[in-house]
Amino acid sequence: MELRQLRYFMEVAEREHVSEAADYLHVAQSAISRQIANLEEELNVTLFEREGRNIKLTPIGKEFLIHVKTAMKAIDYAKEQIDEYLDPHRGTVKIGFPTSLASQLLPTVVSAFKEEYPHVEFLLRQGSYKFLIEAVRNRDIDLALLGPVPTNFPDIAGNILFTEKIYALVPLNHPLAKQKTVHLIDLRNDQFVLFPEGFVLRKMAIDSCKQAGFAPLVSTEGEDLDAIKGLVSAGMGVTLLPESTFAETTPRFTVKIPIEFPQVKRTVGIIKPKNRELAPSAQDFYEFVIQFFSKEVRVFFVYVFYFNIQVKINPNGIQTLPDQSQLCFSYLYFFRVSQAARKNN
Repeated sequence: MELRQLRYFMEVAEREHVSEAADYLHVAQSAISRQIANLEEELNVTLFEREGRNIKLTPIGKEFLIHVKTAMKAIDYAKEQIDEYLDPHRGTVKIGFPTSLASQLLPTVVSAFKEEYPHVEFLLRQGSYKFLIEAVRNRDIDLALLGPVPTNFPDIAGNILFTEKIYALVPLNHPLAKQKTVHLIDLRNDQFVLFPEGFVLRKMAIDSCKQAGFAPLVSTEGEDLDAIKGLVSAGMGVTLLPESTFAETTPRFTVKIPIEFPQVKRTVGIIKPKNRELAPSAQDFYEFVIQFFSKEVRVFFVYVFYFNIQVKINPNGIQTLPDQSQLCFSYLYFFRVSQAARKNN
Protein backbone atom coordinates (compact mmCIF):
# COMPACT_ATOMS: atom_id res chain seq x y z
CA MET A 1 0.00 0.00 0.00
CA GLU A 2 1.47 3.32 -1.11
CA LEU A 3 0.78 6.89 -0.01
CA ARG A 4 0.10 7.72 -3.66
CA GLN A 5 -2.68 5.14 -3.77
CA LEU A 6 -4.26 6.52 -0.60
CA ARG A 7 -4.18 10.10 -1.91
CA TYR A 8 -5.76 8.99 -5.18
CA PHE A 9 -8.40 7.07 -3.25
CA MET A 10 -9.26 10.11 -1.10
CA GLU A 11 -9.64 12.43 -4.10
CA VAL A 12 -11.84 9.99 -6.02
CA ALA A 13 -13.94 9.40 -2.90
CA GLU A 14 -14.43 13.12 -2.32
CA ARG A 15 -15.28 13.94 -5.96
CA GLU A 16 -17.08 10.69 -6.87
CA HIS A 17 -15.64 11.01 -10.34
CA VAL A 18 -12.33 9.61 -11.60
CA SER A 19 -11.84 12.18 -14.36
CA GLU A 20 -12.39 15.13 -11.98
CA ALA A 21 -9.90 13.64 -9.52
CA ALA A 22 -7.42 13.15 -12.37
CA ASP A 23 -7.79 16.79 -13.45
CA TYR A 24 -7.24 18.00 -9.90
CA LEU A 25 -4.20 15.79 -9.36
CA HIS A 26 -2.78 16.42 -12.86
CA VAL A 27 -2.55 12.68 -13.42
CA ALA A 28 -3.85 10.54 -16.26
CA GLN A 29 -7.25 9.03 -15.57
CA SER A 30 -5.95 5.57 -16.44
CA ALA A 31 -3.18 5.90 -13.84
CA ILE A 32 -5.71 6.65 -11.10
CA SER A 33 -7.98 3.79 -12.17
CA ARG A 34 -5.03 1.41 -12.16
CA GLN A 35 -3.86 2.47 -8.67
CA ILE A 36 -7.38 2.17 -7.26
CA ALA A 37 -7.66 -1.32 -8.77
CA ASN A 38 -4.30 -2.27 -7.23
CA LEU A 39 -5.46 -0.98 -3.84
CA GLU A 40 -8.71 -2.98 -4.04
CA GLU A 41 -6.77 -6.09 -5.03
CA GLU A 42 -4.38 -5.69 -2.10
CA LEU A 43 -7.23 -5.17 0.35
CA ASN A 44 -9.36 -7.86 -1.28
CA VAL A 45 -12.48 -5.63 -1.15
CA THR A 46 -14.44 -3.44 -3.54
CA LEU A 47 -14.09 0.20 -2.50
CA PHE A 48 -16.22 1.81 -5.22
CA GLU A 49 -19.34 0.94 -7.19
CA ARG A 50 -20.60 2.65 -10.34
CA GLU A 51 -23.77 4.76 -10.44
CA GLY A 52 -24.23 5.97 -13.99
CA ARG A 53 -21.29 8.18 -14.89
CA ASN A 54 -20.28 8.62 -11.27
CA ILE A 55 -18.85 6.23 -8.72
CA LYS A 56 -19.83 5.85 -5.07
CA LEU A 57 -18.09 4.37 -2.08
CA THR A 58 -19.26 0.98 -0.93
CA PRO A 59 -20.07 0.61 2.80
CA ILE A 60 -16.58 -0.79 3.46
CA GLY A 61 -15.14 1.97 1.25
CA LYS A 62 -16.77 4.59 3.48
CA GLU A 63 -15.28 2.94 6.57
CA PHE A 64 -11.87 2.76 4.91
CA LEU A 65 -12.04 6.47 3.97
CA ILE A 66 -12.48 7.47 7.64
CA HIS A 67 -9.28 5.67 8.63
CA VAL A 68 -7.35 6.87 5.58
CA LYS A 69 -8.18 10.51 6.42
CA THR A 70 -6.98 9.99 9.98
CA ALA A 71 -3.79 8.32 8.80
CA MET A 72 -3.03 10.99 6.19
CA LYS A 73 -3.53 13.77 8.73
CA ALA A 74 -1.06 12.05 11.04
CA ILE A 75 1.46 11.63 8.23
CA ASP A 76 1.11 15.25 7.10
CA TYR A 77 1.46 16.39 10.71
CA ALA A 78 4.61 14.29 11.16
CA LYS A 79 6.13 15.80 8.02
CA GLU A 80 5.29 19.31 9.24
CA GLN A 81 6.97 18.55 12.56
CA ILE A 82 10.14 17.42 10.80
CA ASP A 83 10.15 20.43 8.47
CA GLU A 84 9.78 22.80 11.40
CA TYR A 85 12.41 20.96 13.42
CA LEU A 86 14.84 21.56 10.56
CA ASP A 87 13.81 25.24 10.29
CA PRO A 88 11.42 26.38 13.07
CA HIS A 89 11.04 29.88 11.66
CA ARG A 90 9.77 28.79 8.25
CA GLY A 91 6.71 26.82 9.23
CA THR A 92 3.03 27.28 8.40
CA VAL A 93 0.40 28.17 10.99
CA LYS A 94 -3.13 26.95 10.27
CA ILE A 95 -5.50 29.22 12.14
CA GLY A 96 -9.28 29.48 12.17
CA PHE A 97 -11.45 32.49 12.89
CA PRO A 98 -15.12 33.55 12.92
CA THR A 99 -16.61 36.41 10.91
CA SER A 100 -16.86 38.57 14.03
CA LEU A 101 -13.07 38.71 14.46
CA ALA A 102 -12.08 38.96 10.80
CA SER A 103 -11.91 42.71 10.25
CA GLN A 104 -9.82 43.89 13.20
CA LEU A 105 -8.31 41.33 15.52
CA LEU A 106 -7.08 38.71 13.06
CA PRO A 107 -5.27 40.96 10.54
CA THR A 108 -3.64 42.97 13.30
CA VAL A 109 -2.15 40.08 15.26
CA VAL A 110 -1.07 38.24 12.09
CA SER A 111 0.58 41.39 10.76
CA ALA A 112 2.35 42.02 14.07
CA PHE A 113 3.57 38.42 14.21
CA LYS A 114 4.87 38.59 10.63
CA GLU A 115 7.07 41.54 11.58
CA GLU A 116 8.94 39.34 14.05
CA TYR A 117 8.67 36.07 12.09
CA PRO A 118 8.67 37.14 8.42
CA HIS A 119 9.22 33.63 7.02
CA VAL A 120 6.27 31.97 8.75
CA GLU A 121 3.28 31.41 6.47
CA PHE A 122 -0.41 31.29 7.37
CA LEU A 123 -3.30 29.18 6.18
CA LEU A 124 -6.49 30.93 7.34
CA ARG A 125 -9.85 29.21 7.66
CA GLN A 126 -13.09 31.04 8.41
CA GLY A 127 -15.85 29.05 10.04
CA SER A 128 -18.63 28.83 12.57
CA TYR A 129 -18.06 28.42 16.29
CA LYS A 130 -18.66 24.66 16.34
CA PHE A 131 -16.71 24.13 13.14
CA LEU A 132 -13.61 25.86 14.53
CA ILE A 133 -13.64 23.84 17.75
CA GLU A 134 -13.98 20.57 15.82
CA ALA A 135 -11.28 21.65 13.35
CA VAL A 136 -8.81 22.15 16.21
CA ARG A 137 -9.77 18.81 17.74
CA ASN A 138 -9.41 16.99 14.41
CA ARG A 139 -6.05 18.58 13.45
CA ASP A 140 -7.56 20.40 10.49
CA ILE A 141 -6.18 23.63 11.97
CA ASP A 142 -3.62 24.35 14.70
CA LEU A 143 -5.35 27.17 16.55
CA ALA A 144 -8.51 29.25 16.48
CA LEU A 145 -9.44 32.74 17.58
CA LEU A 146 -13.03 32.78 18.74
CA GLY A 147 -15.56 33.99 21.25
CA PRO A 148 -16.81 32.98 23.68
CA VAL A 149 -13.86 30.88 24.78
CA PRO A 150 -15.11 27.28 25.29
CA THR A 151 -14.70 25.78 28.73
CA ASN A 152 -16.49 22.41 28.43
CA PHE A 153 -14.13 20.50 26.13
CA PRO A 154 -11.55 18.40 28.01
CA ASP A 155 -9.26 18.20 24.96
CA ILE A 156 -9.28 21.96 24.21
CA ALA A 157 -7.17 24.56 26.05
CA GLY A 158 -8.50 28.11 25.89
CA ASN A 159 -6.84 31.36 26.84
CA ILE A 160 -9.02 34.45 27.31
CA LEU A 161 -7.51 37.53 25.66
CA PHE A 162 -10.20 40.02 26.67
CA THR A 163 -13.87 40.38 27.52
CA GLU A 164 -16.11 42.60 25.43
CA LYS A 165 -19.58 44.06 25.85
CA ILE A 166 -22.56 43.28 23.67
CA TYR A 167 -24.32 46.28 22.11
CA ALA A 168 -27.77 46.83 20.68
CA LEU A 169 -27.75 47.98 17.06
CA VAL A 170 -30.91 49.82 16.05
CA PRO A 171 -32.02 51.81 12.98
CA LEU A 172 -31.35 55.54 13.05
CA ASN A 173 -35.09 56.32 13.33
CA HIS A 174 -35.69 53.89 16.20
CA PRO A 175 -37.49 55.44 19.22
CA LEU A 176 -34.52 54.55 21.46
CA ALA A 177 -31.82 55.70 19.02
CA LYS A 178 -31.00 58.85 21.00
CA GLN A 179 -30.67 57.14 24.36
CA LYS A 180 -27.20 56.74 25.87
CA THR A 181 -28.03 53.26 27.19
CA VAL A 182 -30.91 50.81 26.99
CA HIS A 183 -32.37 48.07 29.12
CA LEU A 184 -32.73 45.00 26.94
CA ILE A 185 -36.35 44.63 28.02
CA ASP A 186 -37.02 47.90 26.14
CA LEU A 187 -36.57 45.96 22.87
CA ARG A 188 -39.12 43.27 23.72
CA ASN A 189 -41.62 44.55 21.13
CA ASP A 190 -39.05 44.91 18.34
CA GLN A 191 -38.39 42.49 15.54
CA PHE A 192 -34.89 41.02 15.65
CA VAL A 193 -32.42 40.39 12.84
CA LEU A 194 -30.24 37.43 13.82
CA PHE A 195 -27.98 34.74 12.44
CA PRO A 196 -29.58 31.38 11.52
CA GLU A 197 -29.93 28.46 13.94
CA GLY A 198 -26.59 26.97 14.96
CA PHE A 199 -24.65 30.27 15.03
CA VAL A 200 -23.20 31.18 18.41
CA LEU A 201 -24.07 34.89 18.03
CA ARG A 202 -27.73 33.92 17.59
CA LYS A 203 -27.64 31.84 20.77
CA MET A 204 -25.90 34.70 22.59
CA ALA A 205 -28.63 37.16 21.55
CA ILE A 206 -31.53 34.85 22.41
CA ASP A 207 -30.03 33.89 25.78
CA SER A 208 -29.50 37.57 26.59
CA CYS A 209 -33.12 38.40 25.80
CA LYS A 210 -34.35 35.48 27.90
CA GLN A 211 -32.17 36.74 30.75
CA ALA A 212 -33.96 40.06 30.42
CA GLY A 213 -37.34 38.32 30.62
CA PHE A 214 -38.58 37.86 27.05
CA ALA A 215 -38.13 35.73 23.96
CA PRO A 216 -37.12 37.82 20.93
CA LEU A 217 -39.27 37.86 17.81
CA VAL A 218 -36.87 36.83 15.04
CA SER A 219 -38.29 38.18 11.78
CA THR A 220 -35.22 38.13 9.54
CA GLU A 221 -32.00 36.13 9.33
CA GLY A 222 -28.64 36.85 7.75
CA GLU A 223 -25.66 34.54 7.36
CA ASP A 224 -22.89 37.14 7.69
CA LEU A 225 -22.24 40.34 9.61
CA ASP A 226 -22.61 42.64 6.62
CA ALA A 227 -26.04 41.17 5.90
CA ILE A 228 -27.13 41.57 9.53
CA LYS A 229 -25.94 45.18 9.67
CA GLY A 230 -27.44 45.97 6.28
CA LEU A 231 -30.85 44.63 7.32
CA VAL A 232 -30.78 46.77 10.47
CA SER A 233 -29.76 49.78 8.35
CA ALA A 234 -32.78 49.10 6.15
CA GLY A 235 -35.08 49.21 9.17
CA MET A 236 -35.89 45.50 9.18
CA GLY A 237 -35.29 45.18 12.90
CA VAL A 238 -32.73 45.41 15.69
CA THR A 239 -29.87 43.11 16.66
CA LEU A 240 -27.29 42.42 19.34
CA LEU A 241 -23.62 42.28 18.39
CA PRO A 242 -20.24 42.24 20.20
CA GLU A 243 -18.17 45.41 20.14
CA SER A 244 -15.46 43.80 18.02
CA THR A 245 -17.89 43.46 15.12
CA PHE A 246 -18.08 47.22 14.72
CA ALA A 247 -14.31 47.75 14.26
CA GLU A 248 -13.75 51.53 14.01
CA THR A 249 -17.21 52.49 12.72
CA THR A 250 -20.91 51.88 13.16
CA PRO A 251 -22.87 51.03 9.97
CA ARG A 252 -24.67 53.88 8.22
CA PHE A 253 -28.23 54.66 9.29
CA THR A 254 -27.81 52.76 12.55
CA VAL A 255 -26.97 53.56 16.16
CA LYS A 256 -24.92 51.39 18.51
CA ILE A 257 -26.26 51.59 22.09
CA PRO A 258 -24.66 50.10 25.23
CA ILE A 259 -26.90 47.70 27.16
CA GLU A 260 -27.22 48.79 30.78
CA PHE A 261 -29.16 45.75 31.98
CA PRO A 262 -28.54 42.91 31.96
CA GLN A 263 -24.76 43.17 31.64
CA VAL A 264 -24.16 41.10 28.50
CA LYS A 265 -20.56 40.22 27.65
CA ARG A 266 -18.54 37.57 25.87
CA THR A 267 -14.98 36.37 26.22
CA VAL A 268 -12.66 36.39 23.22
CA GLY A 269 -9.59 34.22 23.09
CA ILE A 270 -7.45 31.65 21.39
CA ILE A 271 -7.78 27.87 21.64
CA LYS A 272 -5.36 25.00 21.02
CA PRO A 273 -5.45 21.22 21.49
CA LYS A 274 -4.58 19.82 24.91
CA ASN A 275 -3.65 16.33 23.79
CA ARG A 276 -0.86 17.11 21.34
CA GLU A 277 2.05 19.49 21.00
CA LEU A 278 1.93 22.30 18.49
CA ALA A 279 4.54 22.71 15.81
CA PRO A 280 7.16 25.35 16.75
CA SER A 281 5.70 28.11 14.53
CA ALA A 282 2.16 27.50 15.81
CA GLN A 283 3.38 27.51 19.42
CA ASP A 284 5.28 30.75 18.74
CA PHE A 285 2.11 32.34 17.37
CA TYR A 286 0.03 31.12 20.33
CA GLU A 287 2.44 32.61 22.84
CA PHE A 288 2.79 35.80 20.78
CA VAL A 289 -0.97 36.42 20.76
CA ILE A 290 -1.22 35.97 24.52
CA GLN A 291 1.68 38.37 25.08
CA PHE A 292 0.24 40.82 22.55
CA PHE A 293 -2.96 41.18 24.57
CA SER A 294 -1.31 41.23 27.99
CA LYS A 295 0.16 44.71 27.56
CA GLU A 296 -2.66 46.47 29.41
CA VAL A 297 -0.56 49.41 30.63
CA ARG A 298 0.66 50.08 27.11
CA VAL A 299 -2.91 49.91 25.83
CA PHE A 300 -4.10 52.38 28.46
CA PHE A 301 -1.50 55.00 27.55
CA VAL A 302 -2.35 54.62 23.88
CA TYR A 303 -5.98 55.27 24.73
CA VAL A 304 -5.28 58.33 26.84
CA PHE A 305 -2.56 60.06 24.82
CA TYR A 306 -3.45 59.15 21.24
CA PHE A 307 -7.23 59.24 21.49
CA ASN A 308 -7.59 61.92 24.19
CA ILE A 309 -9.95 59.80 26.24
CA GLN A 310 -10.35 61.21 29.73
CA VAL A 311 -10.03 58.95 32.77
CA LYS A 312 -13.31 59.36 34.62
CA ILE A 313 -13.63 60.01 38.33
CA ASN A 314 -16.65 58.42 39.95
CA PRO A 315 -18.48 60.04 42.93
CA ASN A 316 -16.21 58.18 45.37
CA GLY A 317 -13.09 59.69 43.81
CA ILE A 318 -11.96 56.37 42.35
CA GLN A 319 -10.50 56.32 38.86
CA THR A 320 -12.36 54.14 36.38
CA LEU A 321 -10.81 53.03 33.11
CA PRO A 322 -12.54 52.56 29.77
CA ASP A 323 -13.98 49.14 29.04
CA GLN A 324 -11.36 46.39 28.57
CA SER A 325 -12.45 45.62 25.03
CA GLN A 326 -12.34 49.33 24.13
CA LEU A 327 -8.74 49.44 25.32
CA CYS A 328 -7.81 46.36 23.32
CA PHE A 329 -9.41 47.58 20.12
CA SER A 330 -7.97 51.05 20.48
CA TYR A 331 -4.56 49.45 20.71
CA LEU A 332 -5.29 47.32 17.64
CA TYR A 333 -6.35 50.40 15.72
CA PHE A 334 -3.31 52.38 16.84
CA PHE A 335 -1.01 49.50 15.92
CA ARG A 336 -2.41 49.26 12.39
CA VAL A 337 -2.22 53.01 11.83
CA SER A 338 1.38 53.09 13.08
CA GLN A 339 2.29 50.13 10.91
CA ALA A 340 0.78 51.77 7.81
CA ALA A 341 2.67 54.98 8.55
CA ARG A 342 5.97 53.10 8.82
CA LYS A 343 5.36 51.40 5.47
CA ASN A 344 4.54 54.72 3.76
CA ASN A 345 7.73 56.27 5.08
